[in-house]
Amino acid sequence: MSFTVFEQAPARLNRSELAVPGSSVRFLEKAAQGDADVVFLDLEDAVAPDEKEKARKNIIQALNDLDWSGKTVSMRINGLDTPYMYRDLVEVLEGAPGKLDLVMIPKVGTAADVYTVDCLISQIEAATKATKRIGIEIIIESALGMANVDAIAAASKRNESLHFGVADYAASTKAATVGIGGPNPNYGVLTDPLEDGERHYHWGDMWHYALSRLVVAARAHGLRPLDGPFGDIKDAEGFKAQARRAMVLGCEGKWAIHPTQVALSNDIFTPSESEVAKARAILDAMEQAAKEGRGAVTLDGKLIDIASIKQAEVLVHKAEQIGAA
Repeated sequence: MSFTVFEQAPARLNRSELAVPGSSVRFLEKAAQGDADVVFLDLEDAVAPDEKEKARKNIIQALNDLDWSGKTVSMRINGLDTPYMYRDLVEVLEGAPGKLDLVMIPKVGTAADVYTVDCLISQIEAATKATKRIGIEIIIESALGMANVDAIAAASKRNESLHFGVADYAASTKAATVGIGGPNPNYGVLTDPLEDGERHYHWGDMWHYALSRLVVAARAHGLRPLDGPFGDIKDAEGFKAQARRAMVLGCEGKWAIHPTQVALSNDIFTPSESEVAKARAILDAMEQAAKEGRGAVTLDGKLIDIASIKQAEVLVHKAEQIGAA
């Protein structure tokens, strides 16, 4: 373990994160009753410019009047390059003090972007005497943001999570795709001819590097990494495939841009009973090994050691979080 250790973000359950447009009262009401671990009330892309003011009022009313117990509630503000961002923070945080858990910043390009929002939040919290400290979620969705992702992750003690905004990231890097978060048939490799002369084409994951890079930056700074949207809401199998690969890479959860995706994400990012049982068995075996003065032991024919304990503890902790939710 390095002598430099970053403080871990609050351990919030974050298997699914549902996007809800602030312009729709009906959707806000449904979200409060739904099963998403985290809900972000959107003032940015899902809200037309002439609806921004109305959406803020809807969100204030929803925060004050609806029952959000059992959920973490976030708000996605507009970008720092717009004339809306400062009003998003001032109006909502003053209109519903102490009601938000998180603020989500879109299109973060530099650490200074995070510093700016942190400063505004701090001033509003002081002015309203709010006792709940608001955390910050960050969307990395540009080449600039990915280039500065480590500095961004370390920019504020409020930081809790990094999210991969795949659609805007594709536009920023001028990727040759119009899909949102899925594979591309042109991104693959062709094998050499086999004995019978046949060649096979294997699709690849064009987002593998970007998502892996984000996960590393998040984990190195004690934050939660989250995979972003999957645009084809009718393709449940496609969503699940993308979510599974995000889980394997180390993500805590995935966005849901439609309520039907919430259950899919919750299921995939919930450890199975057999996985949890195996993790508990590892912890028991290592506890016994420690009593006997051994640093490693075999279990079911496989070597387990101190690293195995850390992996097992992650699974068991996640299961306990879910059980307590």
